[in-house]
Amino acid sequence: MRLAKVIGQVVATIRSDRLGMDKLALIAFIDQSGQQEPAVAVAVDKLGAGEGEWVLVVGGSSARMSVDSAGQSPVDLSVVGIIDAVTSDKSTWFQKNQQR
Repeated sequence: MRLAKVIGQVVATIRSDRLGMDKLALIAFIDQSGQQEPAVAVAVDKLGAGEGEWVLVVGGSSARMSVDSAGQSPVDLSVVGIIDAVTSDKSTWFQKNQQR
């Protein structure tokens, strides 16, 4: 699992049948110091995370299984959790509902 921040959404109304119609979140990964990385990715989001929220994402076969238990969906990343707080060494990297 990796930490990421939802920075937007991707709208694609015409899709592969195997992809389904779940929400697509535009995400940026969070590095080891709690900062947003510059590269972006798209993750399937069955949980409905909103822009600005921190999330847990999984990749590879774990991502496919989270969308389709048979693992046949063409998915590389999937949101599997919406984060409430991240702390490390007595410091808080992220606290939901507080501006950073």
